[in-house]
Amino acid sequence: MAMIAKGQSPETVLPQKKKPGGKQKGQESRISWSAWIWIAPAVILLLAFFIYPLIQTIILSFEKTDLLGNVTGFVGWQNYREIFTDPNLLNTLKNNLIWLVLATVLTVGLGLIIAVLVDRVKIEAVVKSMLFIPMAISATAAGIIWRFVYAYVPTGNGNEYGLLNAFLGLFGAAPQAWVTDQRFATFSLIVIYVWIWTGFCMVIISAALKGIPDDVIEAAKMDGAGRFTMFWRIMVPMIGPTLGVVITTMVINVLKIFDVVYVVTGGNYGTNVVAVQFFQEYFLNSQYGIGSALAILLTIAILPVMVINIRRMRAEERTR
Repeated sequence: MAMIAKGQSPETVLPQKKKPGGKQKGQESRISWSAWIWIAPAVILLLAFFIYPLIQTIILSFEKTDLLGNVTGFVGWQNYREIFTDPNLLNTLKNNLIWLVLATVLTVGLGLIIAVLVDRVKIEAVVKSMLFIPMAISATAAGIIWRFVYAYVPTGNGNEYGLLNAFLGLFGAAPQAWVTDQRFATFSLIVIYVWIWTGFCMVIISAALKGIPDDVIEAAKMDGAGRFTMFWRIMVPMIGPTLGVVITTMVINVLKIFDVVYVVTGGNYGTNVVAVQFFQEYFLNSQYGIGSALAILLTIAILPVMVINIRRMRAEERTR
């Protein structure tokens, strides 16, 4: 213990506590500035290519333009009312709803069924490779391929060269205008999308199935669980998080579907969807107000799906 000199107070001998701040505060300031320097490029890109265009699109959605694309004035909610009252635009929304239900159910459902059927069999690699090949083809190329599959030659004008109609002709069935007949056109386009994306869903779901412990499967078999019970009561619940991710991905893809429709039909024959309609109104017809309103509606439709997915992922992280 230090000796206290005469006339010296104990406080001067005892070690002084370091006051918070000073150098530590300066270090924190330097760290925060260095962090801002690193994230600045990302923030600038976000502001320039997302926030600013979004604000501009929202403003345009409340304005009207003439045939030359000049803004004529503020019209409030008129563009949005037109979307929900114009027969052509209502048909576009209806098509998007059909796409959302059928394309999502078929891609995820077929992917799940195929993944379960080919799991742990000798030809698994071959089947998965064949089904995944369409993912290596761009949607534009896939659309061109399927235009030849759906090709239709009116009766009496020559031989059928479309693969599907030629196949039906072997059984005496009459050829059909698959992509120009409004009864079949939208469903024919959905088949193309399912052909492209089923392999993706299958591969992701198959990886999740292989993560199920063998002990669980064996215990279920010993308890007398049949194949159907094992599928619905054990496999599906255990791969639930993966199914959620796949469904979310498909929903977002379907809501903004563009390339398949644009390449095969161009939105004609009653096949238009929101993304193609937005492109036509904004870039071809110079109707920036209607086009911007369609883009905002599409964004509003996609945002809840993304929010649900983010919340689900955070809930999963908390349970780990």
